[in-house]
Amino acid sequence: MRRIIPFLIALCLALPAAAERKQSFGDLDVHYSVFNSSFLQPDIASAAGLVRSKTQGVVNVAVLKAGKASTAQVSGQVKNLLGQSTALTFRQVTESGAIYYLAQFPFSSREILSFTLDVRQGDNTHRITFNQEMFPDD
Repeated sequence: MRRIIPFLIALCLALPAAAERKQSFGDLDVHYSVFNSSFLQPDIASAAGLVRSKTQGVVNVAVLKAGKASTAQVSGQVKNLLGQSTALTFRQVTESGAIYYLAQFPFSSREILSFTLDVRQGDNTHRITFNQEMFPDD
């Protein structure tokens, strides 16, 4: 498990700039990225409880308050262009002072997906919406 967080951090830094995104809400920063689960090494995916597949994506969310890792309740959904929606079930991963929220979702082919993330901290809920084109790994 100790290798998961450094790997996810490295993955976020290695992906193209458009793949990692950030939205700020006052002193709360929400970093999020989406990638194909086949990018993960088998042992890392297994330790994180993720399924490696060319048609499984991963949403990675990190919440920082005043620059420090912070807990939150993260939920969301992903929708394809046909309007078919899948709920995102996030799991919290905490290690070495870092806190991440991971969720997996299926996709069937090269497609543009619409994501809605709700990040709740205390009495405040912040909504993030974005689109991401996914490519099955061949």
